Amino acid sequence: MKNLFKTGIYMLFLTLILLWIGAALGGRVGVVIAFIFAFGMNFFSYWYSDRIVLAIYRAIPVSYHEYPELHRAVNGLASKMRVPVPRIYMIDHPTPNAFATGRDPEHAAVAVTSGILETLTQEELEGVLAHEMAHVKNRDTLIQTVVATIAGAITMLAYIARFTAIFGGMGDRDRDGGLIGLLVMSIVAPIAALLIQLAISRTREYQADESGARISGKPYALANALEKLRAVSRRIPMEVSPNTAHLFIVNPLQNVGFATLFSTHPPLEDRIARLKSMKI
Repeated sequence: MKNLFKTGIYMLFLTLILLWIGAALGGRVGVVIAFIFAFGMNFFSYWYSDRIVLAIYRAIPVSYHEYPELHRAVNGLASKMRVPVPRIYMIDHPTPNAFATGRDPEHAAVAVTSGILETLTQEELEGVLAHEMAHVKNRDTLIQTVVATIAGAITMLAYIARFTAIFGGMGDRDRDGGLIGLLVMSIVAPIAALLIQLAISRTREYQADESGARISGKPYALANALEKLRAVSRRIPMEVSPNTAHLFIVNPLQNVGFATLFSTHPPLEDRIARLKSMKI
């Protein structure tokens, strides 16, 4: 409940930023345009985001005959969580990783890499799948899509605001002051939106770890899986789009030093420690 409340507050702030930049560009009309713009992008993302991300990573559906243990694990977790069985996809890549996508539990998909089957034990794999199924049950796949879309709309509107501020003309002191304010806002708004987006992503990761561990009853299995995924991912990096890195259970992007502040995932050490301290 606490994590859900935090997510709601973050999304409220994100919406306010969108309205702020819309109002700065065109007053009430700008607010309406910002809403329409965000609605249009969210409508497209709602219906097609899962197909797009699966196509990006060339994920192919796999049958029970091909991977019976994978299907049994997913079917068992779906039964425990009381959600429809998601479609199961395979990504042909040696780096062990996984993600869930889809607008709701009825249209969800879970994708795993071929490397994860070679790296984890069956119990550890179930821990990872429980994490991804928790994302489905908690509707994190939809939340993340909406958040990413609003953040993208803010970035695009900020670009328009920056262009307006730079080429809006000079000569009138009041107008110049307004243009400077617009320029500052066009820089601040996308950064604020990014930070909120990252905060939401990290909050949902913590929630999925906890929910998945409680439902599977195996927090140590998920903790061990995360340790293995981190170790192998460092040796065999996976090239991914920064726009979809937040989907994976372990961040495929190698963030070090200052860059970790802008990571879509919480520190793995923290996630592992939380899981090992859980009492089921």
